[in-house]
Amino acid sequence: MSTTELPARHAELMDGVYRWQRHIYDLTRKYYLLGRDRLISGLDVPAGGTMLELGCGTGRNIVLAARRYPDARFFGLDISAEMLETAMAAIAREGLSGRVKLARGDATDFDAKALFSVESFDRIFVSYSLSMIPGWEKTISAALAALSAGGSLHVVDFGQQEALPGWFRTLLRGWLRKFHVEPRESLRDVLESESERIGASLRFRTLYRGYAWLAVVGSRR
Repeated sequence: MSTTELPARHAELMDGVYRWQRHIYDLTRKYYLLGRDRLISGLDVPAGGTMLELGCGTGRNIVLAARRYPDARFFGLDISAEMLETAMAAIAREGLSGRVKLARGDATDFDAKALFSVESFDRIFVSYSLSMIPGWEKTISAALAALSAGGSLHVVDFGQQEALPGWFRTLLRGWLRKFHVEPRESLRDVLESESERIGASLRFRTLYRGYAWLAVVGSRR
């Protein structure tokens, strides 16, 4: 999908939300985007392998993953040109431009070959992006279709806060709506259905009393 074919309204919305926030995004989000580092530590990217992040944002996760897995190649996709500008600057600052390639695209419908000259990836991960993507279920299908044989999809996002006080859930949901974020109640069901469809395994974990959910779909043969 070319830049001109991106869902215009959503791309414009994300650019508007993050035009200024991107400058303080990582500083503020570290306090409530929980489980991201646990996801990265569990990627286990093979030497010489490839990894794609869908909804790469500021590039924070890719930078950390690239440090942890120095023999792998990294790719990032985001619909927001504003976020990609910040990500490219961060990657250049870290001296990772030779190992990381970014592209603007729609996580629900992307052509990896056209965007990155890569047909499939050993690892794909989505960190706190599904809760912002319209038609997020298509992102899961698209990610699984882009996995290499034996690869895995890793997801972390807001859970349903099922074991936390009701007042906390109410406050959190109100705060998240200000940023067009909606925790996906059916995330586990969709992952189970997609895993069954392709004959893959699913590991699903509840973190911090339901604050976040962490899932791994793989190995895909």
